[in-house]
Amino acid sequence: MSAIDHPDYLEFARRTVRMERDAISRLLERMDDSFSRACEILMATTGRVVVTGMGKSGHIACKIASTLASTGTPAMFVHPAEASHGDLGMITAQDSVIALSNSGATSEVVTLLPLLKRMGVPLITMTGVADSVLARAADVNINAAVSEEACPLDLAPTSSTTVCLVAGDAMAIALLEARGFSAEDFAFSHPGGSLGRRLLLKVDDIMHRGQALPAVLSGVTLDKALLEVSSKGLGMTSVVDENGTLLGVFTDGDLRRALDDEIDIHRTPIDQVMTRGCITIAADILAAEALHIMDENKISALVVVDAEQHPKGAVHLHDLLKAGVA
Repeated sequence: MSAIDHPDYLEFARRTVRMERDAISRLLERMDDSFSRACEILMATTGRVVVTGMGKSGHIACKIASTLASTGTPAMFVHPAEASHGDLGMITAQDSVIALSNSGATSEVVTLLPLLKRMGVPLITMTGVADSVLARAADVNINAAVSEEACPLDLAPTSSTTVCLVAGDAMAIALLEARGFSAEDFAFSHPGGSLGRRLLLKVDDIMHRGQALPAVLSGVTLDKALLEVSSKGLGMTSVVDENGTLLGVFTDGDLRRALDDEIDIHRTPIDQVMTRGCITIAADILAAEALHIMDENKISALVVVDAEQHPKGAVHLHDLLKAGVA
């Protein structure tokens, strides 16, 4: 091995990207009814989609299985070598199989063919050789051929694995759209991440309620309202009438304006300095939407009301940040 004296890393990288881009473009040109038939098989699968492959193809197969599973198509990866030593029991007659092999002759995958046929499991293959053993045995073969690898030695799987990865993504998204899979469905597969929190967490889950809800009656003096603001720690209080209907809010900003006007806090009624027609939100609204409303209106808290405009809670920007919504 002899290193290059002055390697042009940027040019090497650009050449690789160009070659893989061109390989994907050729895949796009080749996509035909076989792709649709493969999707139809997967849509009709009542069990799980089992994705398999050896080496680099195995890594791509893992990613395809993960993408399918997170977008509404139950799927898992099975290592073909382990399948020959007991893991084949993971596959049932209700499943379908996607097998990846650039040569179409990977021995560990080929070994599974008689067993899969005996089980009557539909087989979809992604191969770089259309006349290979795997391609001929498949119910549908996706042509994943590349003219050359991005590796200058034409040896390391690069363009070929990229093409299979893109074909797998295309299949997963085609199925997602066919199923009518929604953002909320996606969130249910990702409850632990920030995306799940943004798509699943409701205002009702994090709002301050009951005794923690700041509220004063119309007519109280400003000093009493300030005590409520201070004790509840949200930088605001709702103001309600005798029937519990929201009339407005009093916030830190209202206090600053009142002090600038040198208002007597012991004698001034809260109605004189509160903000009327305040922005409110419902409890069943996504917390992410509450964050959007706060950001758009440059406010840090919202009163949560029911259909009759009775305050049921309050949510502060800090609650949203703490919950990981932002």
